[in-house]
Amino acid sequence: MLTLYGISNCDTVRKARKWLDAQNIVYQFHDFRKDGLSGEHIKRWIEQIGVEALVNKRGTTWRQLPSDKREAASLQDIETLLLECPTLIKRPLLEGHGLCHVGFSETTYTELTNGVCDE
Repeated sequence: MLTLYGISNCDTVRKARKWLDAQNIVYQFHDFRKDGLSGEHIKRWIEQIGVEALVNKRGTTWRQLPSDKREAASLQDIETLLLECPTLIKRPLLEGHGLCHVGFSETTYTELTNGVCDE
């Protein structure tokens, strides 16, 4: 099963959900704010796509962080920061069937979900 992670009021997440629905692709939506995240989620994503791809440094949440938090040096610090502020994670994050991808574009989602069957 595919899982789409994000927050429900994010425009890009809404576009991804609308696209997945239009393609009749079965997925589960997991809202960072409502459903929470575990350290295992964060560790797995960092292993699969890396910190630079995972952390949204262009968003308001990042800009509002104190500089000492933005300069978190260790992996443990970054994991803790993402658990405390899950909106720092780039959205949407699509995971399942061996894939882990952040962001949304119709072209990329078409390539990623090629062969993903309705479940």
